[in-house]
Amino acid sequence: MSAQQVSLRPQAGPPGVEPSVCYFSTDSRVCGGQVRYRSVLYHHGAETAYLLLYVDDIVLTASSESLLRWIIASLQQEFAMKDLGALHHFLGVTVEPHPAGLLLHQRQYTLDILERAGMTDCKPCSTPVDTQGKISEAEGTPVTDPTTYQSLAGALQYLTFSRPDITYVVQQICLHMHDPREPHPTALKRILRYLCGTVDFGLLLHRQSSSTELVVYTDAD
Repeated sequence: MSAQQVSLRPQAGPPGVEPSVCYFSTDSRVCGGQVRYRSVLYHHGAETAYLLLYVDDIVLTASSESLLRWIIASLQQEFAMKDLGALHHFLGVTVEPHPAGLLLHQRQYTLDILERAGMTDCKPCSTPVDTQGKISEAEGTPVTDPTTYQSLAGALQYLTFSRPDITYVVQQICLHMHDPREPHPTALKRILRYLCGTVDFGLLLHRQSSSTELVVYTDAD
């Protein structure tokens, strides 16, 4: 698939008249200029296209270049649009071409978090959590200034978009954002040390895959 980024602004119409353009997604409708869902799916025969809308920015990908151009031309008939070319950045996520497909990562965002925490040159560790202990809710004295902890924990939540390997541990530290205690910043710093050594990690979207199975591992009792 090829990806394209465009900037979208509705054309001005007669007062009181809503735009007539209407598209359908798998379970919702984007109609009359009112966006109810952000993703739109187009499927016809062997052709497929996905459109992601956020405010006035669109990411569009299609199964063929001809379909991509057809959709852009159709949208331009209804909206004032600027074609920004191949997708590189979207909502803080960097998109890089890869021989196997597209690589999504948040390297710069990760470096910004480490800089905010003053841990740019910290010693990396191989795992994001101490496997020998568990985070306690009531253990330790309350943190004097919880705002730094809360800010960094919130920033890590957005990083999980391209880093599913830290989803669980980030969820654990976010459970204590309302009342962080002394062991909790230590657990947060452990995550940051792990990120320091894995800033180039991301998600690889394969252009072609022999399997569409979703594999899940769990250690729940």
